[in-house]
Amino acid sequence: MRAGYIAQLLLQYGADPGRSGQEARLSLSEAVDSGSPALFGLLLGHEICGELPESELLGARDLARRWHETGVEAELRRRTGSRDAVARTPVQDDEYNSVEEFTLGGVTVRDGHGAILTRAEELLGIRTSFEVLMNRALAHADQENHATWTSGTILLGGRRDEATWTAAAALRTHPDPSRRLFGAEVLRLTHLFDGSDEDAFAGPALDMITDWSAEETDPAVLTEVLVALGEHIDPRAEAALLPHAGHPDARVRCAVEQGFSGWSPPPALSGDARTVLLRLMTDPDAGVRKAACNTVAGAKDDDHVLVDAMAAVLGDTDRMVQLTAVYGLALHDDERCLAAARLLGPPLRGSLEEEGYFDEVRRYEWRRGRP
Repeated sequence: MRAGYIAQLLLQYGADPGRSGQEARLSLSEAVDSGSPALFGLLLGHEICGELPESELLGARDLARRWHETGVEAELRRRTGSRDAVARTPVQDDEYNSVEEFTLGGVTVRDGHGAILTRAEELLGIRTSFEVLMNRALAHADQENHATWTSGTILLGGRRDEATWTAAAALRTHPDPSRRLFGAEVLRLTHLFDGSDEDAFAGPALDMITDWSAEETDPAVLTEVLVALGEHIDPRAEAALLPHAGHPDARVRCAVEQGFSGWSPPPALSGDARTVLLRLMTDPDAGVRKAACNTVAGAKDDDHVLVDAMAAVLGDTDRMVQLTAVYGLALHDDERCLAAARLLGPPLRGSLEEEGYFDEVRRYEWRRGRP
């Protein structure tokens, strides 16, 4: 088995790894060779392996480092002896992270060895430097949500120490946008992961990213900075978000509306935020329209102008925008969701998102029908 996500699903739905003999179980080195961080993590996190000796973890680390430093294509050629063209395909490794899959000479390997190496070092108590983790991530800067990038930023964000904060903050003025993006993500996660009442990085983070948002020119970096701003429920954060509502890049506009929702239950929306959301609900990009509807759907207040705006997009050309509006109307106990849901028909088979939207309509019908 080489797909960690499938392995996770099998375990989630009742598969029992203990029913296979010890000789049939995947070894840690085989999991490393697969290049799938999800599969490696699953093997470590389940009773499949029990208590691993340090020597086995050291072997896994060394093997992952060899794959990572040599490169998947070069190592595949060495192992297979093939000179054929290598097939490369981006794939989801788990629910959130992607990798690239290489096939040569009948052998298929994923390129998540950097993430596996990072995980093995963490388990061995090795404090890998900021620079090393960043360089691993930058090797996959052109791949969205690559597992090696994610593993590095999450590990560094979880350290929540002054040295990591200083190293990430220093990247703000770096000429390479990929490095700025890495720094911005580490700073955002440092604040996000701090669950203490003091949250020592909250004030410095807000001051820095507010200034950063006004000067950043790269759309991907600006998007990350604005997402970080939205995680601060503060008038200064809203004021810094508003100027970017008309940005030409849809990712940036999505980050603006996301900032009004916050990652906790949102407060009542300000007048300026309402004005921006009304505009974004009619944005040229369907993804922005859908996201804006979702933000309005979750708003605490029942502003009739916003609710009517959701009803207006029931006639949108995009089904997911329509469904989000139906969902929002149901949350706001607006009966217009019922006829719209009937017109849309049943949820698409296998779409958990659509099922969730229709479930909210059913909950509204239940609330309405109670004595």
